[in-house]
Amino acid sequence: MPERYFSGKYKLTKLLSNGAYAKVYQARDTRSGETVAIKSFESADNLDVVEIQAMSRLNHQHVTKLVEVIAAAGSGQVFVITEFAKCGDLFEMIAKRGPLAEDLSRHYFQQLISAVKHCHSRGVFHRDIKPENLLLDDKWSLKLSDFGLSAINDDPTQPGPMLTEPCGTVEYAAPEVIMAGRGGGYDGAKADVWSCGVVLYVLSAGFLPFDGEGDLEEMVEKMKRGEFRLLKKMSTGLKWLLLRLLDPNPETRISIDEIIQDKWFRQGYEELSEEE
Repeated sequence: MPERYFSGKYKLTKLLSNGAYAKVYQARDTRSGETVAIKSFESADNLDVVEIQAMSRLNHQHVTKLVEVIAAAGSGQVFVITEFAKCGDLFEMIAKRGPLAEDLSRHYFQQLISAVKHCHSRGVFHRDIKPENLLLDDKWSLKLSDFGLSAINDDPTQPGPMLTEPCGTVEYAAPEVIMAGRGGGYDGAKADVWSCGVVLYVLSAGFLPFDGEGDLEEMVEKMKRGEFRLLKKMSTGLKWLLLRLLDPNPETRISIDEIIQDKWFRQGYEELSEEE
């Protein structure tokens, strides 16, 4: 058991998952009594350094907090301790409840945009935003997680280089990210905005905006054309914002700052704090 490496600071309570490279435990912080998650790597070679670098830059109420990293002397094991999300993720919520009411969709979208704005201000581009990576804490508040595919700009005050690696989950990836594998680059911030747009659509509709009916190429072609269906139940404000978010042209796609100024988005947003 890895507890012997924790100097009494953490007490393991449950094994949550057992993957090929890492195990994830639920544990209790013996000092504060708070529940944490501990990802245990058998070898430092399996540790995702980019994810640790990204999380260490971030401090926001809607981003999963990195508590500490413990390297076990002599064993090669590494333990990554993060805050624990008790209530699952948005994917599970939608699977159980179906599409959310528009006010609730907006509530979670506001929290997501607040988190993404913070990430970008710290030079972190997530590149895999999807409901499975949007965790929910014990107050049902959103926590952006899983920074394993992140790209990092070492100087956030300056525009970073165009990214060239296609990555993420195809259904949520921007067209220019998918096409990067065939040449060309993309802006990480614009790509994250597209993924946020797909998330907002899924929250509101209960299904993906782009569907190739099993044909990946057909789905990608629909993405490149910005071809998706707006539902009758969606308000005019929501429809307009989705059209701006899922603009296949990254040059004209809405920016984070423009999203925050959007009339539909701003309803109730003043009550949110963008940073801790």
